Amino acid sequence: MAVPSVEWIFAAQVGGRSPSRHLRNVEQFSAGPTYRPTQRIDPKVNAMNETDLKLSDGRTLHVYDTGRGDLPVWWSHGTPNLGAPPEPLFETAERLGLRWFSFDRPGYGGSTPAPGRTMASTAHDLEQAADSLGIDRFAVAGYSGGGCYALGSAATLGDRVQAAMTLAAIAPYGVDGLDWFGGMLPSGVASLRAALGGREVKEAHEASGVEYDPEFTEADLAMFDGPWSWLGSVAGEGMRAGPYGLIDDDVSYVIPWGCDPGTITAPILLLHGGEDRIIPSTHGSWLASHCPTAELRLTPQDGHISVLGHAVDGLEWLRRQL
Repeated sequence: MAVPSVEWIFAAQVGGRSPSRHLRNVEQFSAGPTYRPTQRIDPKVNAMNETDLKLSDGRTLHVYDTGRGDLPVWWSHGTPNLGAPPEPLFETAERLGLRWFSFDRPGYGGSTPAPGRTMASTAHDLEQAADSLGIDRFAVAGYSGGGCYALGSAATLGDRVQAAMTLAAIAPYGVDGLDWFGGMLPSGVASLRAALGGREVKEAHEASGVEYDPEFTEADLAMFDGPWSWLGSVAGEGMRAGPYGLIDDDVSYVIPWGCDPGTITAPILLLHGGEDRIIPSTHGSWLASHCPTAELRLTPQDGHISVLGHAVDGLEWLRRQL
């Protein structure tokens, strides 16, 4: 089994990725293992339209759209990635009639940074992106840190979001009934505690060259031998614009969301692995108990990466809600 490169590891975390260490490994990433589909993908299925959208406040948002399917689904990417929709799920989306659209969160790829952004403010970016594509109502799907952005969008945009599916989502910080750092690996605790100090403290933490040990499970590592090695292709590019997407993500996880996930009226499916120590499954349990429309599917043997093995089930669930 191949050992994932540093950039593959970056693709799966919340917190603790060192920009200096990343930049030292960009050349290694470019020369190292790359994502290759396990079966031939029809070029039409794999086609992607990319545009730069000028937002109402003058920022640029880099938007992706497959343009096919009768049910639009917004993909909310993890930290630190580009926003490109997940290629390992393209064939399933085609079969189910789902249309992927997404964007690089502010600070990543082609999107202008937005210091202090929250789940609610990013939901308004999503609103403008959907309007620009002529999309009225849609579902949302998010992985890891992107899961809370998906939930925040469902809470902020109300009936416009028809259903939400997340994999390893983060609960709001500081809420009653959740030991937010409980069960989290030490590297993640250190990184996110730095984010509690604000953007400048978090920036200094990242610039220090601190190392991050994701402590992946064997099940997680096995995923890099299959289609989800695709994560490497969006992680390496995700940091080329600088560290600010990552920094602003981590700060956003420990400040108020600007919305309440408990007010979501759309159906929610929360997928979480019991062996996840990057975002412990207690986050999923808290969300399930505080979101009236939520269903939690906890798979005890899965970690932070291997839970992606259930993403196809999640998309099939989305399709059934509509």
